[in-house]
Amino acid sequence: MIRTLALMLVMAAPLTGQNDAERARMAAGCGADAVHFDVKTDKKQHPTGTAEGGKALVFVFADTAADNAHAAIGGWVTRFGVDGSWAGATNLKSYFFFLVEPGEHRLCASMQSKPSGAYSAAMTFSATAGGVYYFSTKDPNDPNSGHRLRLVPVNPAEGNLLVASSAYSTFDQTK
Repeated sequence: MIRTLALMLVMAAPLTGQNDAERARMAAGCGADAVHFDVKTDKKQHPTGTAEGGKALVFVFADTAADNAHAAIGGWVTRFGVDGSWAGATNLKSYFFFLVEPGEHRLCASMQSKPSGAYSAAMTFSATAGGVYYFSTKDPNDPNSGHRLRLVPVNPAEGNLLVASSAYSTFDQTK
């Protein structure tokens, strides 16, 4: 079903005026580049959700050097997409979670105010019903990353620690 949806998106792209770069980003899991989010974080809430209804639960964390900086003005909004649609956004060492159907998915992270490329990352993962998955961003300034934003899977035990130490993100789409 996901492959059918992806094929329909690619075939419909010329009708919607998408350019080749945007189609490629959506095929990687990102949403439309014109979509932006206003993000609020709460350091006192640490909800965990549940994988219910035969679905899997996915946690995403903003955990770059910029997110961990002691002095930040305005923050770094990072959008997270799955299978060609934005699922939401984080800001400064925060997280949120969402449900996905079992199967193969493409996950994308992209810094909202930066140009695509070095400030976007994508990966494919397989989800099982009832599974819980954790993913985190890594910084383009990390010398081990090749100067590109990266998405990395996180061990579940470490994921629980990140939930406890990160703010919870809520967001509204602005465009």
